[in-house]
Amino acid sequence: MSYFNNKRGEIKELQDMLSSIKPELKRDALRKIIAAMTVGKDVSSLFMDVVKNMETTNLELKKLIYLYVINYAKSQPDKAILSINTLRKDSMDKSNPLIRALAVRTMGCIRVEQITEYLCDPLKEAIKDEDPYVRKTAAICVAKLHETHPQLMEESNFVKMLENLLNDGNAMVVSNAVAGLAQISEGKGYNLLQLTPITVQKMMTALNECSEWGQIYILDALSTYTPPDARETESILERVIPRLSHSNPAVVLSSIKIVMKYLDFLTNPELIRAYCRKMTAPLVTLLSAEPEIQYIALRNIHLIIQKRPIVMEKELRVFFCSFNDPIYIKAEKLEVLVRLADAKNIDQILHELREYVNEVDVEFVRKSVRAIGRCAIKLEKAAEKCVQALWECLKTKVAYVVQETIVVIRDIFRKYPKKYEAILRDLCDNLKSLDEPDAKASMIWIIGEYGDTIENAPDLLSIFAETFKDEAPVVQLQILTSCVKLFLTRPQDAFEILQGLLRQATEECENPDLRDRGYIYWRLLSKNPELARKVVMTDKPVISDSSYTLDSTLLDKLIDNLGNLASLYQKPPEAFVKRLRDSQNAREAEDDEEVVAPPPPGFEDSAGANHANQESIIRDNVYNEALKNEIDLLELGDNPAPPKQGNPAPAVVAGGDLLDLGLSAPQPVAAAGGNQVAAILGSVSPNIRIPLTDVLSETDAGVETKTTGLAISAAVQRELDKVYFDIRITNRSPSTHGNFAVKFNANSFKLNPKKIDLGLEPIPPGGANMTRAEVDFSGASDNQPPAMPFRIQVALKTSVDVFIFHVPVSLSIFLVPAAPLSQQAYMEYCARPQLVKTQNALKCPLSRDELVAKFKSNNLNFVMSRTNPAGIEMISFSSQTANEMIITLDTILNPAEGLLQVSYSVPHPSLQPLFFQALGFIINMKNTY
Repeated sequence: MSYFNNKRGEIKELQDMLSSIKPELKRDALRKIIAAMTVGKDVSSLFMDVVKNMETTNLELKKLIYLYVINYAKSQPDKAILSINTLRKDSMDKSNPLIRALAVRTMGCIRVEQITEYLCDPLKEAIKDEDPYVRKTAAICVAKLHETHPQLMEESNFVKMLENLLNDGNAMVVSNAVAGLAQISEGKGYNLLQLTPITVQKMMTALNECSEWGQIYILDALSTYTPPDARETESILERVIPRLSHSNPAVVLSSIKIVMKYLDFLTNPELIRAYCRKMTAPLVTLLSAEPEIQYIALRNIHLIIQKRPIVMEKELRVFFCSFNDPIYIKAEKLEVLVRLADAKNIDQILHELREYVNEVDVEFVRKSVRAIGRCAIKLEKAAEKCVQALWECLKTKVAYVVQETIVVIRDIFRKYPKKYEAILRDLCDNLKSLDEPDAKASMIWIIGEYGDTIENAPDLLSIFAETFKDEAPVVQLQILTSCVKLFLTRPQDAFEILQGLLRQATEECENPDLRDRGYIYWRLLSKNPELARKVVMTDKPVISDSSYTLDSTLLDKLIDNLGNLASLYQKPPEAFVKRLRDSQNAREAEDDEEVVAPPPPGFEDSAGANHANQESIIRDNVYNEALKNEIDLLELGDNPAPPKQGNPAPAVVAGGDLLDLGLSAPQPVAAAGGNQVAAILGSVSPNIRIPLTDVLSETDAGVETKTTGLAISAAVQRELDKVYFDIRITNRSPSTHGNFAVKFNANSFKLNPKKIDLGLEPIPPGGANMTRAEVDFSGASDNQPPAMPFRIQVALKTSVDVFIFHVPVSLSIFLVPAAPLSQQAYMEYCARPQLVKTQNALKCPLSRDELVAKFKSNNLNFVMSRTNPAGIEMISFSSQTANEMIITLDTILNPAEGLLQVSYSVPHPSLQPLFFQALGFIINMKNTY
């Protein structure tokens, strides 16, 4: 602020100083102007006075003037053009390379399209300049030109010039060329840097001599390179390992990224272990830096140990929390401790976690208790020790510790039912200290689940029932469910409590979820208690600690981005970088306009929402139809109220019509037997048979007359070069259905039946029939990438109503007979940067020859087989979809473990889960019914 003030006439004073013949006055004036500009003061009115001083030989003045021009050129482009002649002249100055580089840099930083047109010629000369400082500046300037005018950059062939700079003898020029290509690649959405063994060697040579930021760009570029063999992999790793001891954390993380990626190309376990050990010390060093660097290191370590736990398995103590660690550091250390927990170190970890429970930071204490519970769920053999540690937490009598402990113990009871019941008494003793909804809901769940063990369970639930209307919704729902459980195990003790709760839930509560659940429980208990027992007391899904584990595909992608924001957010870059997402979508649209059109933001969610909305409409129709014949749901007796006048009394099915929807009792169904299926579909096909899936139940109503009672199973099959839609219809309605016609809605692969008429005979009540219709790919496209699971919407019209349902379709039916790729074409195709590559594993009961034969019969064609020095065989296959997309597959079969490791490349991310699902079907399904 000492350079300027707000006195009147300051602008006039600066103008006079800029017009002075004394260089010192001009320099002082420019310093004041730059200082004012830096703090946000508008000094654009001095633009012409500053520009007229560009013709100077004083390098300091030139730097200040160019800085001013860069700042105000965008707001005053017409005046900025006046500086072009001087900039072009300076770019050709043969006396001083600093002036040439400064001029080129300034023109590149002026983000005005009219000015960039004058940049091309000076930039071409700068790229070929004899001085390396000018060349390295020009390399970065090309990337800036791409941001301002990408079309002009491509027309001038600057990318080729940048690639030539990779062969430059100066390390700084090479690193800046790599940086320029990397920045342009980010804008385009695909990698322009095509590396060869020769280029890699030159980049490795430059790695030792360039700046630390140049090293980062080179290391990041090398991480995209796939070495052709293990020998080159080891050679590159040996030259990258010294970078692990660099003082810049970014260089260390970029080096670790390369090591992590290249380990996938090695097969020697001892060598892999040795390289993993070499990463340990650098990561430990990062954990002794300032908190911000520690946080970045911890987030990256969390990813690394998910893939290679051996890296940090011996360094447990560095993740113990210090009293002065920020809370965000403590939270990440707890995550890593749980991730590293095993049978060998669990005692040490539990001892540390018990110490954390005595800390004063409430949030940290809660996370520590939660970590103990996660260890119990993760390690079954150590669960008893973890429960003992939680028991000690209960004895502290600290409210927030007790409440978090109860939430955690509920999960442990879910994981290990009917074990550790000795702790129930202490849990019940802490009932009055609960004031948080989650803790209350957890305790109520425990009481309901162990109602037959806890003697005073009715008394405990009655305490919560007294305050039922004042509790949070999650607590109310749990009270209701637990009382139903108690009633089913101890009906005499819980009858009065449950009766009062059901009346409150259905008559006095405004929460629709609670009211609906009350109705359902009331109806189940009054009509069929045994069914209620099956519904309410059913076995729960087993829980695990896998919710904290990333999907293998996402993990590999995040490993590719170690040291970047993606590793901190633990999301792929395109999920939060709009420019990358837009460029990726544009590239996908260019690759395949029809099927892999660019998805709108969150297209997978929107697709799922559409299916959900359509199914919701059907459910609402059924519900509304049921309301027309509604009985008194609050009647506790077994006898339902009479139906409304004009409607015949519904026949009661075995076990009772639980929701009284007015459906007729089902008649015996003449199911399609094995001979009938064989007659319609053929007994044997070289392709796998997809089992028929129930797509419409008898309770689902039609969309026109709301008719129910039709049950439909369907599947889409491939047989050689034809595709069929198989459908089985069972009529449990009182009406005869005939005139069957089918139509598919627009879908990603344009699947459509050749004929609308199914040609089925009318199906009387209680009858069933099965048929198939040939389909092709001539239908309408919805211009959306296929979602997982891929389903097509089908409309079936009968003489009674129109029924809408969704049929799941496997990607295997879209794999068409085609000639396999040649080995050369296969390698070239796999090298395409725009492909989405995935590695995974699945169970495989087949032998090597059986696998090849089954893949061939399902249009996955054998390309080649390669065996490494360790004797491991990799078999490659290629396939083509109906819309001419190529998919490549590399496989390694491990018969001893019954596993098949697969690595496949698809042209669009949406095909990844679909193709993996198809592989599972092909391997595990038979080719007959």
